[in-house]
Amino acid sequence: MVPRTGFVALCAASLTLTSAVAQQKPVRVRGSIEQVNGPVLTVKSREGDTLTVKLADDAKVLALVKASPADIKPGSYVGATAMPEANGTWKAVEVHIFPESMRGLGLGDRPWDLKPKSTMTNGTVSSAVNNRAMSGTVGGAVAKTEGPTITIEYQNHAEKEIELMPDTMIVSYTPGNKDELKSGARIFIPAATRQPDGSLIAARVNVGRGVTPPM
Repeated sequence: MVPRTGFVALCAASLTLTSAVAQQKPVRVRGSIEQVNGPVLTVKSREGDTLTVKLADDAKVLALVKASPADIKPGSYVGATAMPEANGTWKAVEVHIFPESMRGLGLGDRPWDLKPKSTMTNGTVSSAVNNRAMSGTVGGAVAKTEGPTITIEYQNHAEKEIELMPDTMIVSYTPGNKDELKSGARIFIPAATRQPDGSLIAARVNVGRGVTPPM
């Protein structure tokens, strides 16, 4: 049996470790800037919370601009948020086209928190946008897509075919600057770090240039 003092110490150590892990877990921020005070942003999040975000000294600002299906070419490195359909197909909520300098970022397929059950797939487009209707069998069910589709290849040559819809938002990255981080700007921070006081530090901010970051 663990002595009471030892048990208390063990619990305290466990809580400290849990707190440290929670602080280290990256935080995604979606929202709009309400106020700017030097390197500190006051952000109203998608959930309605008011967040304090400090920019790291070497923080990078990337702008997102509207693109089209024609901009998604074989060999492009992209990220796509998709929703599962009952017939086994995937429909794209958004596709963002990375510049060559960001190739390899976030490679893989994983759950994503944009919408319930959504996924994020980052990888290389292995086939051009296909505008022909397609059908096949997925998991024993007949899968049919009628919109344009892209096939994304990621780790270990795994592939995911995603259908583009009329309302799929397609954007591409372009260099941004801190002057774009002003009141009213729509932003997405993919990996902020929470501090002990509850504030956040961000090393990268995506800002919409004429669009709302759709990730």
